[in-house]
Amino acid sequence: MINYRKYTLAIDKGNILYYIMNGLDKNNIEELHLTRDERVRQLKNTIDTLNIAEEVAQKGYLITSSELADLMDINASAVTSRGEEWPWRNWIISRVKREGNQILWQLERFEKTN
Repeated sequence: MINYRKYTLAIDKGNILYYIMNGLDKNNIEELHLTRDERVRQLKNTIDTLNIAEEVAQKGYLITSSELADLMDINASAVTSRGEEWPWRNWIISRVKREGNQILWQLERFEKTN
């Protein structure tokens, strides 16, 4: 079982179960069973996202906070609150500059060195 903040992910014989906890009340747990096709579709979406991130990094594109938030599937305010530079998956995200009211970010691929 993997705990991440208020979400718990349990893997049981190939079925992925998502438990969404509502506060501390353990009686309010919503359980969602995903079919294999749904899991494969989610994986394909993740691969598409990672390919987009890789292209952005390789071509040196600068993207806005909103675009980065869409790519990461988080709220735009969560992007700006993370600071000037931070890791996300296989990339270092760096705040590069501001253009008008837009903050622009750069993705740089990093390789694991073990």
